[in-house]
Amino acid sequence: MSRDLRWRLDGHVALVTGASAGIGRATVHELLALGATVLACARDADTLESAAAEWREDHPDGEVHVLSCDVSDAADRERLFDWIEGLGLGLSLLINNAGTNQRKPTMDYDESEWRAIFETNLFSAFEICRSAFPLLRQHANSAIVNVGSVSGATHVRTGSPYGMSKAAMHQLTRNLAVEWAREGIRVNAVLPWYIRTRRTSTVLADADYLEEVLERTPMARIGEPEEVAATIAFLCMPASSYITAQCVAVDGGFLNDGF
Repeated sequence: MSRDLRWRLDGHVALVTGASAGIGRATVHELLALGATVLACARDADTLESAAAEWREDHPDGEVHVLSCDVSDAADRERLFDWIEGLGLGLSLLINNAGTNQRKPTMDYDESEWRAIFETNLFSAFEICRSAFPLLRQHANSAIVNVGSVSGATHVRTGSPYGMSKAAMHQLTRNLAVEWAREGIRVNAVLPWYIRTRRTSTVLADADYLEEVLERTPMARIGEPEEVAATIAFLCMPASSYITAQCVAVDGGFLNDGF
């Protein structure tokens, strides 16, 4: 394969969940720019349509299809894969990005709250991987990228259910990578630290908290969604064809900043 093709995604079809904002929205931009056809889904139909208009304007030669659905709901997941089958494009790349959180002390969660975090962050990704498997195995070079978190690798102040769900996603990544390697499916994860998104805007608006975050980050800045998206795209490319079962921190050095 030529050097140029190793760094492109032409001929690939990618499903991106949680695509309408933040890391998901940036990832769709990145994949379209690299030549992939993108299937984008998110819960908020209006935000998704706004994102779709932006994607199509910025990538007039790209192909993007959108569907509003809640991947934490079994019926909506079934509808999602019926839609994918109906498009008849196949599937070679899967980016499990949908996520949610409520930051609370452990004893303050209602059962419905912590279960909702697990349903969205973990169980939906598990089921989507299983549903995507028959399509992914038909392609010669398929890849899954799970969007985990540094909170699944060390304690941060996101709440224990969120950290637990992301730690389990990292282990799912390792298990599937080994189990599905012979099927031609690579599985990796990215572990972001604080990224400038809608979800982090509230906590980072606290000047004292922001200062503390920056002090704990060797690069002394907040990451951008495009920086995570670029890592996701690399893990999808033929250029990363011998990389699987890895959990790659996109964290400005946070996880390795000892005292």
